[in-house]
Amino acid sequence: MQNKFHYILFASSLLVLTGLFMQVSAQQSADSPAQSSSQRKEILQELNSVVPGKGRVTVYEDESISRVLGRPMAPPRTVYTNAEGTVQYYKMRGYKIQAFSGNNQRTSKNEANHKQSQINSAFPEYETVVLFDSPFWRLRVGNFATRDEAQQVMEELRRNFPSFGKEMYIVVDEVKIPIN
Repeated sequence: MQNKFHYILFASSLLVLTGLFMQVSAQQSADSPAQSSSQRKEILQELNSVVPGKGRVTVYEDESISRVLGRPMAPPRTVYTNAEGTVQYYKMRGYKIQAFSGNNQRTSKNEANHKQSQINSAFPEYETVVLFDSPFWRLRVGNFATRDEAQQVMEELRRNFPSFGKEMYIVVDEVKIPIN
């Protein structure tokens, strides 16, 4: 019986905390961006404040937790600039279309370069790169953040170049995503 009471007390406390968190989140999202962050109440301060008719909640937070909670989860991304200094981008794991792969020492390099020039003339908006990783020559096209984007472009490439469309497939690679 006592365990059931503790469970009900815990569940109701959790519901109150969730509701209060959602109320604070909605209030913060409704605030104007010009409002300084020092004017906004911290969630724990809101939880520990006394509100008549709503009961009293006391949250004890370890100091090590408070140091972790305010930090961003992901490390900041490095911003790169192209050689001309006109485009800024960041590098991330994404997708490219592998349009060619060959290991014939006599013909693969020329074939990769020839296909690269064909794709560049038809689709100048997509970056192409010829890679050599012994013994393979590879031609990769584009910088796509999602697989769906890569799939759409690959279908377009296959329509325009049916002669080498069957060997095209999507690969995971480091891509350059422009900063808008």
